[in-house]
Amino acid sequence: MTSRTGGKILIDALLANGADTIFGVPGESYLEALDAIYEKRNRMRFITCRQEGGAAYMADAWANATGNPGICFVTRGPGVTNASIGLHTAYQGSTPLILLIGQIPRHQVEREAFQEIDYRQMLGPITKWVAQVDDAARLPEFINRAFRVATSGRPGPVALALPEDMLLELADVEDLPPAPKTTTNPDIGDVERVSELLKSAHRPLIVLGGTNWSDEGRIAVHQFAERNKIPVATGFRRHCLIDNVHPCYIGNLGFGSFPSLLDYARDCDLIIAIGSRLADATVRKYTLVNAPNPKQKLVHILPSAEDLGRVLVPELAINCDPDRFAEWASRSIDIDNPPWGDETKRLAAEFQAALFLGPQAGPVDMGKVMEYLRATLPEDAILTNGAGNYADWPNKMFTYRGARTTLAPVSGAMGYSVPSAVAAKMAFPERVVVSFSGDGDFLMNGQEIATAVQYGLNPIILVINNGSYGTIRMHQEREYPGRSSGTDLINPDFAAYARAFGAIGETVENTDEFIPIFERALKSKQATLIEMQVGPESFGPDRRILANTNSN
Repeated sequence: MTSRTGGKILIDALLANGADTIFGVPGESYLEALDAIYEKRNRMRFITCRQEGGAAYMADAWANATGNPGICFVTRGPGVTNASIGLHTAYQGSTPLILLIGQIPRHQVEREAFQEIDYRQMLGPITKWVAQVDDAARLPEFINRAFRVATSGRPGPVALALPEDMLLELADVEDLPPAPKTTTNPDIGDVERVSELLKSAHRPLIVLGGTNWSDEGRIAVHQFAERNKIPVATGFRRHCLIDNVHPCYIGNLGFGSFPSLLDYARDCDLIIAIGSRLADATVRKYTLVNAPNPKQKLVHILPSAEDLGRVLVPELAINCDPDRFAEWASRSIDIDNPPWGDETKRLAAEFQAALFLGPQAGPVDMGKVMEYLRATLPEDAILTNGAGNYADWPNKMFTYRGARTTLAPVSGAMGYSVPSAVAAKMAFPERVVVSFSGDGDFLMNGQEIATAVQYGLNPIILVINNGSYGTIRMHQEREYPGRSSGTDLINPDFAAYARAFGAIGETVENTDEFIPIFERALKSKQATLIEMQVGPESFGPDRRILANTNSN
């Protein structure tokens, strides 16, 4: 062995675990690690972002798009506080993310040094594990544990603080083999019990959720549902866990769901939740599934024992990876002539029919826009969005065909759409990536267009501009009609904003202008922003706000 600095040991440990991309904002607290990246620049790339929140979102999106942990590197103090929004998003979204933090020198601890924070206290509630590495020789051990913790059980974020003097320290230590994800299988008796529960059910429902699905597991759940004609819904912003034209797919549960799906979920007698925590966003603040005692029989399949029975009392709790359960169920469960088959067919047909809307409010009819996108985009296109009523357009009115084709924050965080589109293009430069942002959402991280331009990426960014924080305005009009406060926005010329970064900027003022502009964007090698001027009455599919009224 030859002596290496902590910074070099760190980067070698990341490479050993298969990481080749780090998103971040550089800081003086980890110069040695940056130099180690330079030394390994043919194998490791550092993506320079414009704000740590955007960098953390990119790492989260990278993980969701590729299935591999996202890596983010930030400096101490303000860098971490900016990045913490990405940790919260990864925690609520069950996304494997590793945040590396340049930390103050060890001899300055507890002196309120420049930018000093105790990250165990600060980040503990929004991570699976937080630690500080004080010995360079232990870096391979800590990095391996970080990968194992982030990916095993219920995936999630971890954070490691790395004192800058430790990164300069020399150590003789061997690299470790990569840390594999720990997987769990169902007990065959549990699978048989699910079969018995299905045989006695009249209105079953499968709800899919979570992030740690393999391609094999996704195929298996398709087969399991189709063989047994069970209606399938996806949890909030988990659309792409099943092909949305599958004969058993009946829609996405959560905010903006179609009424027929909500009625069925509320009245069904058996829910088989595979990978979904059935969190409040999915079950509409527990109005669809009562907490803690559901009126439906609940089979809850999760990879984390600590989440089973935490909120909802299940009829049967199965601690295993969701895709492993799906593989067992597809081989073992076969219900002869299920009585709910016609109901499944009806619900699936109603979902497909509901994708076609009547005329929508405003000069740009987003219903027509979504019809075009559904018909035009390739099956492997990736759609991203942040938070706001505008997100109902990609969340409700698009049919996702391939795996990992939607990137959206389960936490409901704003500002996610542009960074996630950049990360998706970084991971898959040959695929079409379309970002949906509201006018309020976009300006929270719109500066990451600079990152797209810097690295020659060409996402298509749609900014749905209605001149307000629309979701809050909607709630105000419902609770305090005619008394909106704090939600009006005076916006820049978004197309000009994009051009200032070196991207293409275009403006759509009426529906007929959209298709030729979008088709130019599809052919372009540059990032393109298209401002959609939908007008002040457009608040999502079949939703408009007029003075003193709210029709939905």
